[in-house]
Amino acid sequence: MAIPTYDEFMYPLLEAISDGNEYKFRDLIEILSEKFELTEEEKTELLPSGQQAIVDNRIGWAKTYLKKAGLLIYPKRARVKITERGKEVLKNNVDRIDRDYLMQFDEFEKFQTVKNQDDSENTQELKNSEEDSTPEESIERAYLAIKASLSDELLNKIMDLSPVFFERLVVDLIVKMGYGGSRKDAGRATKQSNDGGIDGIIKEDKLGLDEIYIQAKRWDQDGKVGRPEIQKFIGALAGEGAKKGIFITTAKFSRNAKEFAPRNETKVVLIDGERLTDLMIEYNLGVSTQASYSLKRLDSDYFDEE
Repeated sequence: MAIPTYDEFMYPLLEAISDGNEYKFRDLIEILSEKFELTEEEKTELLPSGQQAIVDNRIGWAKTYLKKAGLLIYPKRARVKITERGKEVLKNNVDRIDRDYLMQFDEFEKFQTVKNQDDSENTQELKNSEEDSTPEESIERAYLAIKASLSDELLNKIMDLSPVFFERLVVDLIVKMGYGGSRKDAGRATKQSNDGGIDGIIKEDKLGLDEIYIQAKRWDQDGKVGRPEIQKFIGALAGEGAKKGIFITTAKFSRNAKEFAPRNETKVVLIDGERLTDLMIEYNLGVSTQASYSLKRLDSDYFDEE
């Protein structure tokens, strides 16, 4: 038989983990491959890029979509577990789970509306149907969907690691962005004890004419950093005689935190979990290129005989 589409894998995947136990993703691939009686040739057939098996890719996207809808969670690295919402869906005896079905969940609907990479104020819906899309539009939507999924993976990975690692990651990112030159010379993560609310210090330029102080909060992704935390950070900056700071968190900032601005020369930049992963992807920190595609078009000037 033909390899099922990613949405055809959704319901069987959720059903396979319905007992509430944790499952390794690799084991689920085997379970679903057996369920659909896939041949060895079908299980090893690769994407055109040659980087991943088609079955692995499609089951991976089924897992991502179910997670975005809150039907399963990632309790540990490379493991999945059904949620109470997922169990309720199975109790409803639905015949099929697909994108349209998942749109009833607010989290999934939000996932399907992503920021345009060139204008953070503009959004667009990620549609599966290509009937009204040009090939370029389809590629753009696919790219944004992959980027959104990668951002989620990055945040989950960060949350699996220690706060100390997160502080180092933050300094590494600022260095990658061009501040201070080399990692050795440009920045450092401060000791956990007695840091006065400062998690990292980095030179603003290669000559070290000024320094930027960093606060890093590895909080739950659904949590919110409020105004009091920003005020504490600004107080810590004042204690160091510093005027520039970056507050980075894996969570979100409350409206009051975003609107708060000190009435002096102190400048604080706020970076939430979404912006953090955007920057990690942009500056290739913790990610690697799996495949690249060069889009080409006819060069009319070359064929101009005049």
